[in-house]
Amino acid sequence: MNIIFQIDGGIGKNIAATAVCKAIKAQYPNDKLIVITGYPEVFLCSPYVDKALNYNNLNYFWSDNIDGQHVKMMLHNPYMETDFIAQKGHLIKVWCEMFGIKYNGELPELHLNSRELSFFGKSFGSDKPIMVIQTNGGAQNQPNKYSWYRDMPIGVAQKIVNYFAKDYQVVHIRREDQFALQNTTSVQMEFRAIATLISMSSKRLFIDSFAQHTAAALNMPSVVCWIGNLPSQFGYDIHTNIVANPPTIKPELRHSLFGKYNISGQPVEFCYNSEDEIFNVDEIIEALKSEKIGAVDANLKKKTAQSLV
Repeated sequence: MNIIFQIDGGIGKNIAATAVCKAIKAQYPNDKLIVITGYPEVFLCSPYVDKALNYNNLNYFWSDNIDGQHVKMMLHNPYMETDFIAQKGHLIKVWCEMFGIKYNGELPELHLNSRELSFFGKSFGSDKPIMVIQTNGGAQNQPNKYSWYRDMPIGVAQKIVNYFAKDYQVVHIRREDQFALQNTTSVQMEFRAIATLISMSSKRLFIDSFAQHTAAALNMPSVVCWIGNLPSQFGYDIHTNIVANPPTIKPELRHSLFGKYNISGQPVEFCYNSEDEIFNVDEIIEALKSEKIGAVDANLKKKTAQSLV
């Protein structure tokens, strides 16, 4: 049987979907799992996916994978499920149950081979340990360059960078259309290069975007800051999840539909007197200083080091 699993959305959602793939394969071990996605690079080297096809290259898909064959379709969007909208479960759990797949606590997985670690790793050499941060998310060319709902306030991020810059090479994952920070090295590279960078890092500070999913998929504990979304829906216990302070003013929610706030960070919905009220900078710094965050998966660290020799 061909199981056709379609994933709509960004790269972070696709990384989360690797856990769904693992659950599907556990229930259907002898069947072929075909993923349709905008980010097939996420699924490279996965032992759970037989084919990952890009939306932009689906020529003869019907003839090759459906016509005259036994198929099972998994095409729906979990964001529209009742339990997800009602915030009753993690995205991965809701996604599995929506398709009738038993969820056994599967987590995302990324598989980097030794050649990738060696090839991409040479780009990130440093005399200091590496600290990786991601402060902004969202699609390229979005109208709002900064979303108060999701992104880290630039003043908060800069204070944290200034604290660690003396002892760490701070690498800032960002696109050219996103805010830059002083005392950092900006990086814009393909996804698997960024995953290699995260695998090499000693400390990690992220928001709810693709990097925190990547770190979880590589078993790399990180500090993740949350404002609008909930770690219970999108996060992982491996991380130290810091949730924003409660709102200080009543927001205007006339445009809310299936979620309380718009992820783009509509100014009218802003629920604080100022961005300074969102996070306690000292709390984030203390979390980053903890041994848990400094630790990396021993096997992955050894594998990375060997590949760079």
